[in-house]
Amino acid sequence: MLVKSAYIHIPFCKRRCFYCDFPITVLGDNSGNNYSPWQQEYVNFLCQEIIATPQENTLDLDTIFFGGGTPSLLAIEGLEFILSTLHQHFNISKNAEISLEIDPATFDLTKLKQYQKLGINRVSLGLQAFQDNLLEICGRTHRMSDINQAIDYIHQADFNNWSLDLISGLPYQSLDDWQDSLAKAIALQPKHLSCYDLVLEPVTAFGKKYSEGDNPLPLDETAANMYCLASEKLREAGYIHYEISNYSQKGYECRHNQVYWRNEFYHGFGMGAASYTDNKRFTRPRTRKEYFAWVKQYQKNLGNIDINITSKNDQLLETLMLGLRLKKGVNLYEIKTKFGQNIEAQILECLSTFLDSKLIIFNENTHQLSLTDPEGFLYSNTILTTLFTKLETI
Repeated sequence: MLVKSAYIHIPFCKRRCFYCDFPITVLGDNSGNNYSPWQQEYVNFLCQEIIATPQENTLDLDTIFFGGGTPSLLAIEGLEFILSTLHQHFNISKNAEISLEIDPATFDLTKLKQYQKLGINRVSLGLQAFQDNLLEICGRTHRMSDINQAIDYIHQADFNNWSLDLISGLPYQSLDDWQDSLAKAIALQPKHLSCYDLVLEPVTAFGKKYSEGDNPLPLDETAANMYCLASEKLREAGYIHYEISNYSQKGYECRHNQVYWRNEFYHGFGMGAASYTDNKRFTRPRTRKEYFAWVKQYQKNLGNIDINITSKNDQLLETLMLGLRLKKGVNLYEIKTKFGQNIEAQILECLSTFLDSKLIIFNENTHQLSLTDPEGFLYSNTILTTLFTKLETI
């Protein structure tokens, strides 16, 4: 399997949101549009890492995703340098999907047009909520006035392929709040929406303050109703529920993220970024100082990473875990071709209870195995835990 995708981590943020455990660098008052020494140093190391990465087994890049952090805080000069380095070292295909995460109040019309000139053809707007009180509770720095301005800029720039992010299950968030956010999102007609359920990570402000089931977090039943409501309302509005947390208009599924869900190879570059190449997974250090030291050692080693190849059984489990996130699920004929003729029967035996309860569907003609929407998706963690427990020793 050849590599044709790259994830680029841009760690800069104005502040850390209360639910965030991503590797970031907080800029505070230094988060303007200037190409600051902090930004230049980081971009230089990131590009050194790209150049040190072996070119064999990599095709022209077909998808590139700038995530963060808040990539729209990076000056245009930095983005241009990174894209130029990628093109010179790997080459970027003519029809590549190049995505950039952006936040309200971190860009203007001029910046959007500059993105387009660089070849960035997809932007993902991090809204999270349409209520000022919830945005403040989350530690977000933008408000509804910033959201309205950001949407206006996107329309003025004629940015056709754009996505927005929402979070459900927030503290003090009601079902009415969620329904209001969904209605407002649908009215904006983005090509793509991501609707994530709040996850309480222990190291975050929310994780330290709340436990699952605590007030003011929504009850489990309410959180489940939020998920079902999103699936119902967005599908009614013509969106395809193509992955557990993602919806799109036809033809606008995120090509880059599907690389992950199909368990295909990809490069990762930057602080905390993960790679999966040559059946090896590895992640870079999560702090700038450690990442810079890692890049220097990576250069000395000529881009070689001393890490074990992912075992066949782990490859199988990862393929199932990731693939079952997709609405179309996984093809067991393809899986048994790769992992052994008996594996299809073993998987179906493991999942017999869920097949009987219609949380999972198996098409005997096509060998396609998939979760039902929304019930199967809601129980995905339980289904996958059962599957992993029974398949671990195979």
